Amino acid sequence: MNTKLTLNLDRVIIEEAKFYAKENQMSLSKLIENYLKALTTTSSKTGKISPLVESLTGVIPDEQIDINQTYFDYSTKKYS
Repeated sequence: MNTKLTLNLDRVIIEEAKFYAKENQMSLSKLIENYLKALTTTSSKTGKISPLVESLTGVIPDEQIDINQTYFDYSTKKYS
C-alpha cells in the first residue's frame, strides 16, 4: 500500500535527484523508496555486509604501503 509523503529538501538536491532518476529510468519516488529500503533492511540492522560491499572485498590490499618509498621507487625507475 502506497502512502503520500511530503519532504522539505534543498532545491538543488531535488533537481540533481530528478536528473539521476531520469538517467536511470526510474521515478524520483522509486529512487527514494529504494534508498530508504536499503537503509532499513534487516541486513543493515544486523551488521551483515551488503552484496555490493562484499563484491569489493579484496580490491584494496590489506598490507600497509609506504607511499614515500613507492614514489621514490617509481621516480628512480622513471628517470634512470
